Amino acid sequence: MPTFVLNRRNLLAAGGSVLAAGVSGLLVPARAEGLAPTATMPGGANNYLKGAPTVERIGKGGFWMSGTVRRAGDGTPLAGQRIQIWAHTTEGREEDQRSHGATLTDKNGAFRLEMPQIVPIFGQPHGHLAYDSGEFKTVFLRPIMRSAKDTSLEAHFVLQPA
Repeated sequence: MPTFVLNRRNLLAAGGSVLAAGVSGLLVPARAEGLAPTATMPGGANNYLKGAPTVERIGKGGFWMSGTVRRAGDGTPLAGQRIQIWAHTTEGREEDQRSHGATLTDKNGAFRLEMPQIVPIFGQPHGHLAYDSGEFKTVFLRPIMRSAKDTSLEAHFVLQPA
């Protein structure tokens, strides 16, 4: 069985190995390498209206839809990405044009849009969101709320280039 002798030469060699490993990136914090893209959800495109306008708020508000948009692979936040939002609400059905609107992501890839309270349709309170701007592959999401009494809902996109 080999015996490890702690002497100056072994100490310098060990220190050099640690330094080399750090310089080569092994001691750099982990990144989101290999972050998989978000798959389109079944039913997500239901009542989608291409080209819904970018708005400050949908209707009278009172409910918040929010989330993030990141790039697949490295997880980089994507600024300036257009997200369309629509739902069945206290002010209109999800096929009504007035129930649709779009917003843009901020510098951190986050978006937030106020809209009327979502109400259940077909037994489920849910929202619809779409990324469809063309730079990345189109993704439709249909997140379901835990409770019809919730006043917010989040959805997160991980996009891959088109």
